[in-house]
Amino acid sequence: MDLNPRQLELIGEVQRQGSASVEALAERFGVTLQTVRRDVRLLTQAGLLHRFHGGVRAPSSTTENVAYRQRQKLNDDAKRGIARVVAAAVPDGSSLIINIGTTTEAIARELLGHKGLRVITNNLNVAAILADNSDCEVIVAGGVVRSRDRGIVGEVTVDFIRQFKVDIALIGISGIEDDGTLRDFDYREVEVARAIIDHAREVWLAADHSKFNRLAMVELGRLDQIDTLFTDLPPPEPFPTLLAEARVQLVTCENEANP
Repeated sequence: MDLNPRQLELIGEVQRQGSASVEALAERFGVTLQTVRRDVRLLTQAGLLHRFHGGVRAPSSTTENVAYRQRQKLNDDAKRGIARVVAAAVPDGSSLIINIGTTTEAIARELLGHKGLRVITNNLNVAAILADNSDCEVIVAGGVVRSRDRGIVGEVTVDFIRQFKVDIALIGISGIEDDGTLRDFDYREVEVARAIIDHAREVWLAADHSKFNRLAMVELGRLDQIDTLFTDLPPPEPFPTLLAEARVQLVTCENEANP
């Protein structure tokens, strides 16, 4: 399904607030109530929002992620802004592991000008992107390829990752809960992500604002396993306190994400 810019912004607005009334959304976007109702009907049919009397809320499923093609478009400006800042912090000549996710794919695009990189990935999209950088060696993990997003998962993937120790792990996440847990939807993907964290000297997490307080079923890890968090907006409470207690460096890419 192709969404127009207003519909994408409407999803982001509801994700930020958790829920919103039809009237508030009409005022926010300067359109009629009928236009918002049409957008809401389309987005709820696609499973991107849930309706209640008088308004909509963000989906709260802990068992299933938003479809890959839809995730590619959600908060795209934020992801590209985060990616620019992350890539600028990656030194030439580094060894990296990059995992599954639309944000990590955005980072891969920003690394196309880097020199002397050695990148291990369980994401065929990342591999295809970085293959265009002739000064980057790309090593693709073995395992089971998920058709929906070309991620590679499974025990073979975990065993493959355990052979390495890299300078930096660049990882994405589906949700960060207010108890400091990092969460995702697929336990097989989580097992690979845990191995990635264990086999990197530094762990950098890239997560846009919609990931805070988002629920998911499987615990991947905790904030104190992360060295640096890159996000587009200042995180809401209690996350600044949690990050300080976990000694996680917070990099807010607000200017880059909203040029």
